Amino acid sequence: MTLAIENDFANAEGLSDKRKTMLSYALKLTQSPQSMRRQDVTKLRDVGYSDTDILHIAEVTAYYAYVNRIADGLGVEIEGA
Repeated sequence: MTLAIENDFANAEGLSDKRKTMLSYALKLTQSPQSMRRQDVTKLRDVGYSDTDILHIAEVTAYYAYVNRIADGLGVEIEGA
């Protein structure tokens, strides 16, 4: 199942609509943050995420983007690669 989620989470079996909505939000925030709109947050609320949950989703997504950019910018190599 992990590979299916990595390849195409939107169509992966076993993921709830709530999780798919969260992953769609995180993907959009990662790939095109300038296109985020209030409706993106509304979708998360509509599937049951609280405002605190949404803040945490945004923080974790942004943190991973930050760490990856720092590593890429400094030429950090992956261990064992």
